[in-house]
Amino acid sequence: MSKSITNKTRGALKVPLPQGRVLRLGPGQSGGLSHYDADHPPLKKLVEAGKIEIVDDADNEAVPVHGRRGSSPFQH
Repeated sequence: MSKSITNKTRGALKVPLPQGRVLRLGPGQSGGLSHYDADHPPLKKLVEAGKIEIVDDADNEAVPVHGRRGSSPFQH
């Protein structure tokens, strides 16, 4: 499973990830995050400070995109 991370500040953030990686997010921008990375202590500090929000993508309901002729791609 993957997660989404959102910058809740009005400034750009450099979000520290495990293994020395960094995720750069502009104001209000979102990015992808591995569920393994979500347990990283510096990320938890940013969540507690209200600077970022981490959401499980499984909680977001997928909305089907309608193809040509108004048919849903999920219909058989």
